[in-house]
Amino acid sequence: MKYKAILFDMDGTVLDTLRDLNAAANRALAEFGFAPMSLEETRRRIGNGSRRLLELSVPAGTSEETIDRLLAWYLPYYNAHANDSTAPYPGVTELLAALREAGRPLAVVSNKPDRTVKELAAIHFPDLLEIAVGENEAGGVRRKPWPDTLLTAAEALHVEAGDCLYVGDSEVDVLTAARAGMDCASVLWGFRSREELEAAGAEMLFSTPQELNGFLLNSEN
Repeated sequence: MKYKAILFDMDGTVLDTLRDLNAAANRALAEFGFAPMSLEETRRRIGNGSRRLLELSVPAGTSEETIDRLLAWYLPYYNAHANDSTAPYPGVTELLAALREAGRPLAVVSNKPDRTVKELAAIHFPDLLEIAVGENEAGGVRRKPWPDTLLTAAEALHVEAGDCLYVGDSEVDVLTAARAGMDCASVLWGFRSREELEAAGAEMLFSTPQELNGFLLNSEN
């Protein structure tokens, strides 16, 4: 196999988190008197972290102070309800198990808060991941598209960044992988369309976990 380690995005790549993100964001919006958003609106706005999701969901001109308060309400609520409806995409658990059996270390990297990422990874993928890394700006790990989370995972796995593959579902993942010096595999079962991913520069696209697995297990140096 060409890659010495495989890093996965979480939302839209290994876990279908859309309904829980939508429900939590809408509860927060309602608390502050803002209109709710649809599942489709949430899908389009996911990918740049919790604050950006909320910024895109309130009227233009909403003050930074209000967004700060909204985020402070949203984060603990979402963490408490992050697994109400969330589940792995069909075939993902089998993909991770096959890669582990092939001897490849695996990680999940996300713009979710670090605590939530670690909790969801432990619930859904026990014994399949070496590490789960989320946004931790206070600890110096910035959210994507900064490369910090990917580089943190690669360092923890003791693998050079250039020997890792990053698997994601969004334009943010394509850009982050490039900044980290990693190849990127883009999946089509997540939150972005083929057209959106290709417009972002995605070159390796996969329709199913089985297709991605076949590519990885047959890739050579």
